[in-house]
Amino acid sequence: MSIDLPIRKIIHVDMDAFYASVAQLDQPELKGKAIAVGGGGKRGVISAASYEARKFGIKSAMSGSLAIKLCPHLIFVKTDFERYKAISQRIRHIFYDYTDLVEPLSLDEAYLDVTTNKKGHPSASLIAKEIRARIYNDIGLTASAGISINKFIAKVASDYNKPNGQKTVNPEEVIPFLEALDIRKFYGVGKVTAEKMYQKGIFTGLDLKQKSIDYLSEHFGKSGRYYYHVVRGIHTSEVKPHRTRKSLAAERTFSENLASEIFMLEKLEHIAEEVAKRLLRHKVAGKTITLKIKYSDFTLQTRSKTLPYYLSDKSMILETAKDLLYQEKLNNSVRLLGISLSNLNTEQKDKPLPQKTVSAQLKFGF
Repeated sequence: MSIDLPIRKIIHVDMDAFYASVAQLDQPELKGKAIAVGGGGKRGVISAASYEARKFGIKSAMSGSLAIKLCPHLIFVKTDFERYKAISQRIRHIFYDYTDLVEPLSLDEAYLDVTTNKKGHPSASLIAKEIRARIYNDIGLTASAGISINKFIAKVASDYNKPNGQKTVNPEEVIPFLEALDIRKFYGVGKVTAEKMYQKGIFTGLDLKQKSIDYLSEHFGKSGRYYYHVVRGIHTSEVKPHRTRKSLAAERTFSENLASEIFMLEKLEHIAEEVAKRLLRHKVAGKTITLKIKYSDFTLQTRSKTLPYYLSDKSMILETAKDLLYQEKLNNSVRLLGISLSNLNTEQKDKPLPQKTVSAQLKFGF
């Protein structure tokens, strides 16, 4: 096999249970205990859980009331985003000691392109190990890392030896690694898509690889092309220090469930106003409005509409959201509503992916 794809050394660094770990760092008496960030109170929803809590099935987006049933000794702590941001900045300063090509995905994870790095170090694996050691020694938190030839594989690999570990997928190991990978581990394959793939006999990367691009496009829409390429190790997206914003959103969780659309209109107005403020702040507009509805049984529904023009005005956002609300009957009483605007005027079309496969001849220091 041969390849003309760009050869990069990409690291994906992912902090371990970041919010919960920060709480344990600041309150040493919580170390080793099952804790949940957020989720306190009658209607609370958990933002994050420590690894000790995860052993009991506690996870993000779970209601606090359910979590306490699963783990009666669970300790709830309040979120502190200012603290998370401050620590995140310290972590990024460490990244910048090695490369300026840092693409943060959130407060607790980022991609680094170390193909050419400030240390002149030939080994991306050793750089990742050094970065993780510095985060631990300087800040007191653990991180995991994935290292490979592109962002997709690095992202998947970072979850491989969590917590406090790393995984390198060398160029010649890419195809065997992807073929053996459980389809649920593919970044971009969610729970619903995984179930659909199971129904079609797709359980591993090798199963996915047997399907043609036409088959995948037919059954999985635009994502089909993406699945076809990534299972072959093809993902040409570069590490972008300044990521283009893809959407803006706002949402509200209600103290009491709402049973009628009429009661939701005032809530939608406040949400639309917040979205409009954020659009103005970022100087963007969008064409696609999505209404997010979370029901009292925690099932989630989205309804979207794409307009032929860009908009950022509160009144137009609200009117479209109302149309989406009345589009069909509600399934249950509602605990959360959200509005997002995507298809923004800042987006650029993705470049077409080349029809090539990864080669075993990509042999350089990882």
